[in-house]
Amino acid sequence: MSVEALQRRVAELEEELRRARKAGGGPEREKIAQMSGEVVDTNPYSRLMALKRMGIVEDYEKIRTYTVAVVGVGGVGSVTAEMLTRCGIGKLLLFDYDKVELANMNRLFFQPHQAGQSKVEAAAATLRSINPDVEFETHNYNITTLDNFDHFLGRVRGGGLEGGAVDLVLSCVDNYEARMAVNRACNELGQTWFESGVSENAVSGHIQFLIPGETACFDCAPPLVVASQIDERTLKREGVCAASLPTTMGIVAGMLVQNVLKYLLKFGQVSHYLGYNALVDFFPTMTVRPNPQCEDQWCRRRQVEWAERKAAEPKVEVVEEVEEEVVHEDNEWGISLVDESEPATTATTTTTTTTLAEGITTAYDRPAPDLDLPDDPPPADDTSLDDLMAQMKAL
Repeated sequence: MSVEALQRRVAELEEELRRARKAGGGPEREKIAQMSGEVVDTNPYSRLMALKRMGIVEDYEKIRTYTVAVVGVGGVGSVTAEMLTRCGIGKLLLFDYDKVELANMNRLFFQPHQAGQSKVEAAAATLRSINPDVEFETHNYNITTLDNFDHFLGRVRGGGLEGGAVDLVLSCVDNYEARMAVNRACNELGQTWFESGVSENAVSGHIQFLIPGETACFDCAPPLVVASQIDERTLKREGVCAASLPTTMGIVAGMLVQNVLKYLLKFGQVSHYLGYNALVDFFPTMTVRPNPQCEDQWCRRRQVEWAERKAAEPKVEVVEEVEEEVVHEDNEWGISLVDESEPATTATTTTTTTTLAEGITTAYDRPAPDLDLPDDPPPADDTSLDDLMAQMKAL
């Protein structure tokens, strides 16, 4: 039996074991339910229960109904898949054409004994042991080829738990061609997705939320290496592995999954673009609007559809309130109103201030100086007048 056949047989046995566990009843079923995303109030360690108890999420159990496709199970993708599995996602579709190598052991996920296995099968085996209630679907192929792209398109369209489209596509690939393939598929299907990546030097990364027609697609605003007509493949020298830090990849994966949860469970604000620069711990954010001259025809079509939907929405009329001027017939005591939002200039105002970054406040206010204290007397001078005259004559 070949290695590939043996791996397939192991995967089949693991799937049978998972189904047997789910079909079981009594304490075994309750134990599995507590391990998985199918959590109950009696389990204080539920993965998303805390969000409900803190009043952030109303229906955290809905995570079990969602399907997410992860394209690229490498440094970012493997950690992303693990986080979603531990959160109890309903179904994960994993796409990757690569095999596990010993160089991947810094990825927080793969193990030495998995070297030689396909990344998707190795990932699925590990993830099933973490949470047996999550459904997994693996595809070991390159999505950029014509036949594989059509199959990928079909699985995004019909790979959901109930047979419909997936709820989100997460691009965690490391090359431009694969990103463009995901971009094309999502534009064609009108599929919302996230793009993510880590730089070649491993000290920066980003995530981007893309809604076809509403935000820029990956082809609307290409990365610098493409805009400069530089083939990204020339940046990767033969035999030289790009820098790889599990810290940077873990941070980017965390930012990605955090925004996935915000989008699916409808809390907080989803970042349209969030970057990370490890050298200075800088997190830039921005929103990129679509390009009307985008080269992707599906993107231009989605832009037209989005504009039509916005135009069809009922317009909310904003009524501007005019504040009436208060006129006093007499002001015998000379009373005047002062806007307290603007600090008055008094003797207590300090001449130097500290500029704080947005979102940062001081723990307490420094007390104002005591103005009742007398000024320090000038230093005493014991020099006599005769001595001063003698010093002046000597000049």
